[in-house]
Amino acid sequence: MRILLKFVIDCDSDAAWRALHSPRAVAELYGPLLTVDGLGTMPTSFESGDDVPVQMSVAGLVPVGRQLISVADRETRDASGRVRVFRDWGVPLTGPLATLDVWDHQMAVSAAPGDPAKTLWRERLTIGGAAAPALWPGLWATWQWRAARIRALAPTWAHDPEASPEPEDTSAA
Repeated sequence: MRILLKFVIDCDSDAAWRALHSPRAVAELYGPLLTVDGLGTMPTSFESGDDVPVQMSVAGLVPVGRQLISVADRETRDASGRVRVFRDWGVPLTGPLATLDVWDHQMAVSAAPGDPAKTLWRERLTIGGAAAPALWPGLWATWQWRAARIRALAPTWAHDPEASPEPEDTSAA
């Protein structure tokens, strides 16, 4: 079973790519509904090849399960140019999601067609196993929440925010 997202966000693809690798930015996508905490030392940035165990909880109070985030990066091209793909193929370790046999979460970022200052965000979550049909509606709702959070947070991901205009010097010359 799959959940697919595709939309344009208000930041460039480099900023979106950095956010995908930031544990803090990823945790913000679920907040304040869910919190994501590292089990042990959380890296400052996810790197291809990392295996990072995390604990997820409702509002930081009620544990809902542990997951292993296993990261793999790749790059490809499409008709519009460069596409960078962040893949989390880790597994849910405990909680309801641990009943799944398949967890493959891929997020792709590229310059938005016609506007390189914006990003085309594509996301695919593939789940499988006997429990997948029962868990899909809740995951689908969570992914709609994620999409809204991504759209809201994307403008804050700019590495070098635009400077506000300097006030004019009104002192006598």
